[in-house]
Amino acid sequence: MSVFQIDEFLDTLGEEAFMDANSLRKALAPKLKDMLQSGHAEAERFLIRKKNGIACAQRLSAQMDQIIHIAYVAIVERLYKRANPSSSERLAIVATGGYGRDTLAPGSDVDLLFLLPYKQTDWSEGIIETMLYLLWDLKLKVGHATRSVDDCINEAKGDITIRTSLLEARFLFGNKELFEEMESRFQADIVRSTAAEFVEAKLKERDERIVRVGASRYLVEPNVKDGKGGLRDLHTLFWIVKYVYGTADMEELIKLGMMEEEARIAERCTEFLWRVRCHMHFAVGRAEERLTFDLQPIIAKRMGYKGRSGLSSVERFMKAYFLIAKDVGDLTAALCAILESQQTKKKPLLNRIVAPLKRRKKNILGEDDLDFVVDNDRINVISGAFSRDQMNLIKLFWLSSRHNLPIHPDAKRQASVHAKEIGPALRRSKEANRLFLDILTSKNFPEVVLRAMNEAGVLGRFVPEFSRVVAMMQFNMYHHYTVDEHLLRCIGVISEIEHGKLGHEHPVAHSIFKTLHHRRALYVAAFLHDIAKGRPEDHSEGGARIAQKLCPRFGLSPSETDTVVWLVRYHLLMSDTAQRRDLSDPMTIKNFASVVQTMERLRLLLILTVADIKAVGHGVWTGWKGELLRSLYYETEIALGGGETMKIGQRIDAARRTLRDALPEWSEDNFKIYADRHSKAYWTTVEPARQVKHALMMSAMEERGDTVLTTVETDHFRGVTELFVISPDHPRLLTIITGACTAAGANIVDAKIFTTNDGTALDTIVISRAFDRDEDEMRRGQRIAQTIEKGLKGQVRIADFVKSRKPSSHKAAQAAKTFRLGAEVVIDNALASRQTVLEVSGLDRPGLLYDLTSTIGRLNLNIASAHIATYGEKAVDAFYVTDLLGTKIVHPSRQNTIRKALMEVFADEHYKK
Repeated sequence: MSVFQIDEFLDTLGEEAFMDANSLRKALAPKLKDMLQSGHAEAERFLIRKKNGIACAQRLSAQMDQIIHIAYVAIVERLYKRANPSSSERLAIVATGGYGRDTLAPGSDVDLLFLLPYKQTDWSEGIIETMLYLLWDLKLKVGHATRSVDDCINEAKGDITIRTSLLEARFLFGNKELFEEMESRFQADIVRSTAAEFVEAKLKERDERIVRVGASRYLVEPNVKDGKGGLRDLHTLFWIVKYVYGTADMEELIKLGMMEEEARIAERCTEFLWRVRCHMHFAVGRAEERLTFDLQPIIAKRMGYKGRSGLSSVERFMKAYFLIAKDVGDLTAALCAILESQQTKKKPLLNRIVAPLKRRKKNILGEDDLDFVVDNDRINVISGAFSRDQMNLIKLFWLSSRHNLPIHPDAKRQASVHAKEIGPALRRSKEANRLFLDILTSKNFPEVVLRAMNEAGVLGRFVPEFSRVVAMMQFNMYHHYTVDEHLLRCIGVISEIEHGKLGHEHPVAHSIFKTLHHRRALYVAAFLHDIAKGRPEDHSEGGARIAQKLCPRFGLSPSETDTVVWLVRYHLLMSDTAQRRDLSDPMTIKNFASVVQTMERLRLLLILTVADIKAVGHGVWTGWKGELLRSLYYETEIALGGGETMKIGQRIDAARRTLRDALPEWSEDNFKIYADRHSKAYWTTVEPARQVKHALMMSAMEERGDTVLTTVETDHFRGVTELFVISPDHPRLLTIITGACTAAGANIVDAKIFTTNDGTALDTIVISRAFDRDEDEMRRGQRIAQTIEKGLKGQVRIADFVKSRKPSSHKAAQAAKTFRLGAEVVIDNALASRQTVLEVSGLDRPGLLYDLTSTIGRLNLNIASAHIATYGEKAVDAFYVTDLLGTKIVHPSRQNTIRKALMEVFADEHYKK
């Protein structure tokens, strides 16, 4: 809109609109709001039609320019017009932030600088106030600052944020001489002498931001703006380049040393990320920077992705996103290399994970490695090294691993360019595979070097099966990282266990590591255990076939190959058994041991399982899971003959003697009466310290004449709180307990249920902690325990209590809206010695366990034990049950009735919402 058109537009408001600021706002704001809304709608149609994120952002910026131009003319040239303005009555309106770069997302802030010649006057104060109130009337989020030219320069000297905002400032309207004066002084007084300082500050700022929002660019719910590999990283490059070179124009940068390929990548990454961000803002109607699970399908559809090759449309979209994030990381490294070669950036520190070595002055790489040099404490390559010998593409990373040296960005950039030349000849090379196996099984923290190989594209080209899982996300709430990132983190955890860094957290895994005969097989299995993800077949079976093919190529012996194949095939077995089976049942241990067969496999599987769970993401590993795995390990060790072997009768006698010694004040008769109340399973599975607690609690309860007793204990190490319940047994006992937990919003992770021979239940309910402080957690646990007691004594009707207090869950609502999971009920009589196992799986939600136990109670089934496992949005609950006569459920019609009733829990109306 030209100035003439703006005048015509303002004339339509009438003279009364310019009587005062309130009149102007009242007359102008509705028209500007309509203009803004129609402009946004047109920009959204343009984005969908043209599929160009930058063009959309520029279009929105131009529209905002027009809004502010109209406001400027109305306020400055009409409402507060000065016929003969004084030297102090000058004002420049300047765009800063993303708006200063001439790009604007639909929900972004509008950052403005009101630039003055001196201090603020009544005239400028009136203009600025009216301008801001008008923009706020339009529901715009306006970031603003009012400064004189001197203020800008003085504050920029001591504040990197202000310096950055001035760097990308763009003149809009008003007195241009003021803006030009500020720009020239900014360049002369600040920029020319502080390039190195600015680069270091922005890179440090970037590192701090990455730590704050998530240190990996492969988080499955990434922050498009501030996350690693996101738009802010590109903005950082823009700031650095413009500060150092005085331009961000790609053609100029190519002349200054940036490769054309990298310039093209920068443009492609910028466009893609802007397209995603604009779609996100349009889809939710506000600024939303986190690409959450519920948003991912919407954006994938808006951007036109379809399912293909075993991947859903969401997974294909997210793979494209993560590949872009990887390219952004490569651009950052490339720019740092250019800056460093021109002495703009200080020498880097060595990789923080790897301890620095004392280096001799002579070439530590040796005479046989003449294609490589140590440059600034990093390994670099001489010109043409990769063209002369493809082996150097593997040797670069092998030298990095062997000598604990990071790789120079120049070398990594060249490796990335030549990676596409890797073919069958190099993959078949015994020497190349020997070097790769050395990297993978190195004692110098292999995760670091393998990640560098992956980011350079060398790893996927050398192992094509791995390339299929690069940047592959799994559309669920359990896995926090892409598949390739998870595999590398798994290797990192194993390395940390081996080096003793996690000895306090995983004492058993660390202590058995030095006894392994197949250390190399363990690392290779970690590298391959999820390599078949994204294929239509079961990934454990598919991964085992891939391992059978790759292990001999890598140079593993037949024995090592068999071990890797077995570990990949059964890498979920120990986790599933520990979390979803009754470890007190001899059948559980017998079945597990029959698959494991040897102590070496048991040790390897324990370490791999620990690493696999920990590498899923922050908070997935808990001390409770560790206790379950240790229990399964020790019981299986005995079954395999690798631990203390003792017949069941001897173990019971030993347990009774231990408890007797802990209760010296009890008479022999009293102790015998008490001990005879307990079953064989109790004596062989409950640890001695807990047996003592049970004995003292039951004795105290009976002395008082009580029938119900509850106690609470917190366990910070395991991250759980335990509720102990002693009560006369009855079929709805667990339903009452789970109902009380549900009403309090407590997440049950396990339930251990024992019943004495005379019908007293000793139940241990394990819930996740809600508070970090023990005293806060104790108060919460005691409230739940009181509710359980009231329910068991009939003082409250637990069903009504649950109905009135069942908490809502945003996470569950999101899961129900986003994920589609079919429910399944499996009824198995072969998994337990004395009970039928009901394994129920489906979409998790608050109160699910209560609804399941209520249904089981109505079916007249006794629950002997319950084992609760949650994998993100998916719940897998196993119940060991019998009928009222204590026998297994064997009749097909009875099983069908049970299955139908449990399936109806997932079809419940409130669950669908």
